[in-house]
Amino acid sequence: MFYIIIGFFSGIIGGMGIGGGTILIPALVFFVNVKQQLAQSVNLLSFIPLCLIAIPVHLKNKNIDKKVAISIIIPGLIGSLIGSIVAISLSSVYLKKIFGVFLLIIGVYQLVSKST
Repeated sequence: MFYIIIGFFSGIIGGMGIGGGTILIPALVFFVNVKQQLAQSVNLLSFIPLCLIAIPVHLKNKNIDKKVAISIIIPGLIGSLIGSIVAISLSSVYLKKIFGVFLLIIGVYQLVSKST
């Protein structure tokens, strides 16, 4: 039942465009006690069907700038290849700390940035 709750809330957050991994990865690591690499892999795999639902909705509502999206996709593909190679080579403890610092930086940025 806990997996269903985690999946439900990460799907809501992911569908909003925030990134379901912000819920899914910490929940899997801290509450289900899986390794950081496994949690990140599950997040990436679960993202595929979730984005297949969210993208058409966002396209229909004209929430996607296609030129910006295309200019991000190619470097993003290259970065994801490099990132996945780095992630499997790091220890789970170190990767967990890097992810925590990343979330902290993003959280602080969101708190101090001006809303538009």
